[in-house]
Amino acid sequence: MRRLIHYIYIIAFVLSVCIRANAQCTAENTAFSAGEELNYDLFFNWKFVWVSAGTATMSISGTKWEGKPAYKSHLITRTSSRLDRFFMMRDTMQSIVTEDMTPRYYKKGANEGGKYYVDEVWYTYPGGKTHLRQRYKDRDGTVTEKTYDNTKCLYDMMSMLLRARSFKVDNMKKGEKLRMPMADGHKVEDITLIYRGREDFRMKSTGITYKCVVFSFVEYPNGKEKEIITFYISDDENHIPVRLDLFLRFGVAKAYLSKSKGLRHECTSIVR
Repeated sequence: MRRLIHYIYIIAFVLSVCIRANAQCTAENTAFSAGEELNYDLFFNWKFVWVSAGTATMSISGTKWEGKPAYKSHLITRTSSRLDRFFMMRDTMQSIVTEDMTPRYYKKGANEGGKYYVDEVWYTYPGGKTHLRQRYKDRDGTVTEKTYDNTKCLYDMMSMLLRARSFKVDNMKKGEKLRMPMADGHKVEDITLIYRGREDFRMKSTGITYKCVVFSFVEYPNGKEKEIITFYISDDENHIPVRLDLFLRFGVAKAYLSKSKGLRHECTSIVR
């Protein structure tokens, strides 16, 4: 199930085709405000039976960074008591971005299967470039630190999600592929997304139908395309993920939006 939580934030890249590098890596936030909270129910298919796998909560609050107003986002995930008997997971991710959406800090603390590790990234922008200080503490307690520089803007899973929510997909073509870099505490890697178009989706748990834009994250083992996750984003100004389908080596997992509050805009993607 830990890959499910990782790929929840791959949605960070779905609207990023419009992003361009610039000296300050700034952008206007039109999608969210402090006080937003999204709740998800996680499910796993085990031998043709869907079982509750746990819950996840994404929230955004106001904070300060170097004395200036900023946003702090959190993702808190926990497996259900039923799944804890097989694999317990307690993950917390946080990110700090300035009000103009510039990434400044990222951290993931993961307790998975009784073992704990920590990813951290600090961002600075000397001379118009992006400089990362990365720190990774593995499950044995070994700490690895490195730095990474690039002339382009770089993001972690959470800061990219926050920024990407303000972009539109109207100019994208069905089947179009996006390749973007993502950083964590010990590496920077590219991911590939494919735009699948628009679709209406009815939530089984709430009965709400959303107009969505649909994307797939794919990998290329042995040069062949393999779909890893399909996700549905509300087709409105909020751009919130409402459903994710994850295809794992040992089954299928799904995440469904169960509740939201503090949305900046009316949820106009609800059709019935």
